[in-house]
Amino acid sequence: MAILATIMNTTTGRPIQKMSFGRMPKPWASFNLETGELVTIERIDVGKPAPGKFAAPVEIWVTPKG
Repeated sequence: MAILATIMNTTTGRPIQKMSFGRMPKPWASFNLETGELVTIERIDVGKPAPGKFAAPVEIWVTPKG
């Protein structure tokens, strides 16, 4: 089951992009954004699922350099 996460910018608090992971990423993992920039995960927030839903919202916070 894939994890659909929203990638968030820690400096602005705004979403950067949506991304799918094969499994829950580790908090120290690195990955490339759509722009090709390599970022490291700083924080992962898992919210509560909406009533009647199974999937919980996942936010991955990163600080892009540029």
